[in-house]
Amino acid sequence: MRGFVQIVSENQKWLYIALLLFVVPLLIWLVRKRSSQDELSELLDAIGVDRLSNIVVDDGMGGKIHIEHLLLTGQGLVVLDVKTIRGAIFASDRMDEWTVITPQGRSTIKNPQRALYYRISALRLLAQDVPVTGHILFLGGPEFSKGCPMNVIFPDELLDCYEKPGKIALESIMDAFSPYWERVRNACKQAPASDS
Repeated sequence: MRGFVQIVSENQKWLYIALLLFVVPLLIWLVRKRSSQDELSELLDAIGVDRLSNIVVDDGMGGKIHIEHLLLTGQGLVVLDVKTIRGAIFASDRMDEWTVITPQGRSTIKNPQRALYYRISALRLLAQDVPVTGHILFLGGPEFSKGCPMNVIFPDELLDCYEKPGKIALESIMDAFSPYWERVRNACKQAPASDS
């Protein structure tokens, strides 16, 4: 009987070790992911008067284009592509792929600028007289070792660029932008969950 109890205790010890090795890192990852989502949501609320997320819109050439986040701000419409990267990024406007170096290793991402330009162009067709800009928002504090390419922005810069106007100015802006925003809103469809 004593040998059986010792075997069970030994198995329980390995179970606890397995839990520590697999479950704890998973929980840490989930907490970090949730924290990034909360940070992003707060940031978008701080600058946007209204917003649409994970939408699909006509690209003006018979196709559809996915938009991660579209915000109505005091300065017009802002398209945001969001990347969360912790590490160093080697990138430039002319590179087809950007190299990402993290503690987990080296990888590449496709230069996101061209896709952003297509999104901005599609929205300009819909928005007409409302200014449309776009950015690739990087969360996680990555370092761009060769400087930031065009349209790359960080959370604090985004807040500085698109700070919500005061109440009176906001009402005036909403009166001017509202019909165009409604047109854009009506033209957008929610993207399937797999596209996000």
